[in-house]
Amino acid sequence: MPQTILCAVGTRPEAIKMAPVILALKACHDFDVRVLNTAQHRGMLDKILACFGLVPDIDLDIMRPNQSLAGLTARLLTEIDRVLGHEKPALVLAQGDTTTVMTVAMACFYRRIEFGHVEAGLRTGDIDNPFPEEMNRVVAGRLASLHFAPTEGARQNLLRERVPDDTIWMTGNTVIDALLSVADHKPSLGIDLDETKRLVLVTAHRRENFGEPLRNICGALLELLARHDDIQILFPVHPNPNVRDVVFPMLDRHPRVILTEPLDYVPFVAAMQRATLILSDSGGVQEEAPALGKPVLVLRHETERPEAIEAGVVRLVGTQTDVIVEAVSRLLNDPAEYRAMARGVSPYGDGRAASRIVDVLKERLC
Repeated sequence: MPQTILCAVGTRPEAIKMAPVILALKACHDFDVRVLNTAQHRGMLDKILACFGLVPDIDLDIMRPNQSLAGLTARLLTEIDRVLGHEKPALVLAQGDTTTVMTVAMACFYRRIEFGHVEAGLRTGDIDNPFPEEMNRVVAGRLASLHFAPTEGARQNLLRERVPDDTIWMTGNTVIDALLSVADHKPSLGIDLDETKRLVLVTAHRRENFGEPLRNICGALLELLARHDDIQILFPVHPNPNVRDVVFPMLDRHPRVILTEPLDYVPFVAAMQRATLILSDSGGVQEEAPALGKPVLVLRHETERPEAIEAGVVRLVGTQTDVIVEAVSRLLNDPAEYRAMARGVSPYGDGRAASRIVDVLKERLC
């Protein structure tokens, strides 16, 4: 009888990165694969799952408006424990550093069920930055019994924390699997853009950027529009009121700013392909855009993804208005500077991470 593997997702990035793993597990027919959707983020997650043809077997519908971290964690832990008691999986897989992932790891620990951590070993070394993601992934890493590290740097982080070497596998990042499968089909963006303008794609959603940092980012965008009349900005706006209540009042009336709802994954890949450069505080974008040859300026002061910075295709710029303006202007004005970052170099994998994870699980469970 096939062993049951429960794959948990809660947010849009988790769904993107877990979809190749879930599909690869289903394709091998050696496991009974069950998909748990906590719905920590509701609408954006549902669209991603549908994009990959995935239907959750269990949906906790946990999202509440302006939910606190404490309330979210308590509800998740109780509900996930109930699911584990009913499903009795041989192993649970989850990806990344969200509250969903941390509580899945804790619930598995309490039930003495093996937990496999996809994208294991990312660290900034600062428990408060990013908040609460650094703490979430440290806890998940401490409780995991299988660690699927995307890079050698992530593997070394785990070894420094005394994680046994024989429980770590360097697989590459599953986000590259998802990205290449979509990008190869040359997807359509579905948004009318001025083809005579260079496109600056912007995303911002992290808690540490709420308030003044986000106002600084929007101020930088307005200054860039004033300095460069040949650019337009596409900004898919996260549904969190802490984001929308800043972005729309500051940017909505500018004729060269397009504010949209969050894009589905396929058109977002198209937007990255169309962009000249990208400004983002997203971890996934730091991994995806370099593979498409797009420079990324990261709206954070630290990153748990140093490999792309070391490769010269991603740069930290923080959230100070003048620093952002200077960094973007340098790329827009200096072709040599731009070419140095737009090299299509990806340190995050070859698109075969999911198959490597499945091979490990077959050896472990079959």
